[in-house]
Amino acid sequence: MKTLFLVRHAKSEWANENLTDIDRPLNARGYRDAHFMSEQLKKNKLVPERIISSPAIRATITALIFARNLDYDSENIHLKKMLYETTEKEYLKIISETENSKRSLMLFAHNPTLTVLANSLTKPFTENIPTCGIVGIQFKINDWKEIMTA
Repeated sequence: MKTLFLVRHAKSEWANENLTDIDRPLNARGYRDAHFMSEQLKKNKLVPERIISSPAIRATITALIFARNLDYDSENIHLKKMLYETTEKEYLKIISETENSKRSLMLFAHNPTLTVLANSLTKPFTENIPTCGIVGIQFKINDWKEIMTA
C-alpha cells in the first residue's frame, strides 16, 4: 500500500512586479493556510515518509512549513526542477522514482498540472485544486513504478 499526497503550494504574493514567477514568495494568507493545513495533517497522524517539492519559492516555503509542523527533517526535502512548469507525465516519472521503502510521498507543486494529475489518478472530482489544497490517494501497490498503470 502506498499513499500519495498532492499539495498545491499556498497562496503567493503578486505585489512585486520585479520578481520572476519562480521567485514569488507566499503572502500572509499563504503562510496562515500552510500552517493550518499541515497542523490538520499532524492532528490526523498523516505524516509523509518522503517530501518532494518544486524549486519555486512559494512551493518550497510551503513544503518547509509542512515539514516543520509535521516534524519532518527539512534537510530531507528533495527539490525537483521537473515539478516546475512541466507535464503530468513528468510528475508521474518523479513519483515512480520514489524508493519503494517509502510508503508515503508528499509532492508540493503547481496547477494546472497538479489538478490534471489528481483527476487522472482518481475519478475526476475537481476543476481546480485550491491553493494549499491537499489530495490524498491510497494505492494498492507495492512499487511506486506501478503508479504509471494504477
